[in-house]
Amino acid sequence: MRAAGDADGEGDSGGQGQIGLATKTRAKPKKPSQFKVLLLNDDYTPMEFVVMVLKRFFSMDLEQATRVMLHVHQRGVGVCGIFPYEIAETKVNQVMDFARQNQHPLQCTLEKA
Repeated sequence: MRAAGDADGEGDSGGQGQIGLATKTRAKPKKPSQFKVLLLNDDYTPMEFVVMVLKRFFSMDLEQATRVMLHVHQRGVGVCGIFPYEIAETKVNQVMDFARQNQHPLQCTLEKA
């Protein structure tokens, strides 16, 4: 359908013949969900082994590792660190494998932070 006064069919139909810039709005990348890596207390794993695990897999110094180990021992559970899912999952698997290799029942898990 033609508008009145649009004899050639090319009247003002949305800016034809004009140059415009197409702009893309980029969504800001979402921060990955964070997960807590938790160590669970048990009555069999030696405290020294727990300290070694914290130093080895969570890069803690002796003082920090001892504090976390005592927290786990007294409260039953403690946070080793907060990481994106893939890293948290890897750390849990590393700790569990290492504990199993050393014949300790130490349990490590993750939960959404």
